[in-house]
Amino acid sequence: MTTRRNTAKRRPPASHPNAQILWVPAFLSPPGFLLPLSFLLLPSFLLAPLILIASLILRPSLAWADPPADGQIYIQVGQAQTHKSLLAIPPPNFIGSPGANRSYQSVGADLYRVIQNDLSVSGYFKYVPASAYLEDPSKTDIKPFPTSEKGFKFDNWKVLKADFLVRMSYATAGDTISLETYTYHVAKNQLIFGKKYEGPKAGLRRIAHSFCNDFLEALTGKTGMYLSKVTLSSDRAGGESREIFIMDWDGTNFEKITNHKSIALSPVWSPDNKKIAYTAFVQRAKTKTRNADLFIYEVATAKRWLVSYRQGINSGASFGLDGKHIFLTLSQEGTPDIYKMTLDGELVSKVTNGPHGAMNVEPSVSPDGKKIAFSTDRSGQTMIFVMDIDGSNPRRITVAGKFNASPSWSPDGTRIAFAGWIDDHFDIYSMKTDGSDLIPITAAKKSNGKRANNEDPVFSPDGRFLMYSSNRTGKSQIYISNLDGTEERRVTDDNFNYFKPKWSTNL
Repeated sequence: MTTRRNTAKRRPPASHPNAQILWVPAFLSPPGFLLPLSFLLLPSFLLAPLILIASLILRPSLAWADPPADGQIYIQVGQAQTHKSLLAIPPPNFIGSPGANRSYQSVGADLYRVIQNDLSVSGYFKYVPASAYLEDPSKTDIKPFPTSEKGFKFDNWKVLKADFLVRMSYATAGDTISLETYTYHVAKNQLIFGKKYEGPKAGLRRIAHSFCNDFLEALTGKTGMYLSKVTLSSDRAGGESREIFIMDWDGTNFEKITNHKSIALSPVWSPDNKKIAYTAFVQRAKTKTRNADLFIYEVATAKRWLVSYRQGINSGASFGLDGKHIFLTLSQEGTPDIYKMTLDGELVSKVTNGPHGAMNVEPSVSPDGKKIAFSTDRSGQTMIFVMDIDGSNPRRITVAGKFNASPSWSPDGTRIAFAGWIDDHFDIYSMKTDGSDLIPITAAKKSNGKRANNEDPVFSPDGRFLMYSSNRTGKSQIYISNLDGTEERRVTDDNFNYFKPKWSTNL
């Protein structure tokens, strides 16, 4: 691990709206010594001498060092794949009267379970096993000795070779949960950051996810994706229909947002996460036939409207960077081509036109709004191409395989993931935007030994993971993997089918 420093004072992360910072700036208090806010209201002619006296008296016996300078990096993301940091993270201590809070144990267990899962998924850490602890965390304070008389001792964690130590406590008051956290760099007896989170019990998972986002930002300089959601198509509503759902990134808190009792698919978030465009095969009242029509759903209001109902395909939408236009596939002229359209269905332009009757589908707008990746059979077999946003300068970027589909950009615009058909199955691949540096991500087999289909890739909002569907269990389930395919986790674990996931940014 390497570090990077500058002289600016660190501002702790603040992803949670109810977060409260647990220290005052280093120039106002000795490290680890918390001053009451009323202290800061003293007149300046009294405040300055008191600060000086406190510094002189307390500094020689301090238990931990100043929070690090802004910009210090403890974990270099690339190095984390070859060297995982050793993390000690005991369960949070309960602060309060157990008799007055009968559900306190389940609250603590739920907080701990979500936090452990989040940080395990990151792939950056190995955990110090609880059986190796040299002190009982439930009987020590979450601040170190001698700052706290009952505080933990750094030496007990240094012996275990722990790189980082997280100490937490929580309390419940009526419907409110509070979680107080401190993250320490063990080798330096250093507080990295401390923060308090509060929210309703119904928001317990959000509190845990918020801490994990801040934790990753403090250690890597880059926030996590733990407050993000995923929209996808699924048959979990029952019957033969597929509806559109929203879930947390970890496969919890499902919310059904359509009720067409038909086939709804290919949902996609708007850039501000306020809308979801999708296609549904809706029955026409007059003809009693079904057509692949495009809808937009407004998340906050649950309002939806029909955007495009032209005869044939109205599918595969991708929002433009301004959020005011969508790019989609229409087959109104016979052969599927890509068009640009306003959110009320007005055609702006035809972006592709063949050539020679070629099919052009699945537009995916780049993060900077300047390019479109898409699938096309203009070269004979269906391959991934990239063109300028106006349809000019198309260029082929995949050459292998017989059928390449579902292109998806990384958030920084440097890579494209896609599903490639080789032999008798689809697998997920990632490549640079010029087609070089091709990395296979999946290679799963079914229980009968045959290769599974892995499809519909999408990058996480922090660019650390790929999510996709796979039928390796017999059902189409959702999985995530790191960017080289060496660590994979199952997200959904049930008997339903899930298709075409799309990841939001943190909400």
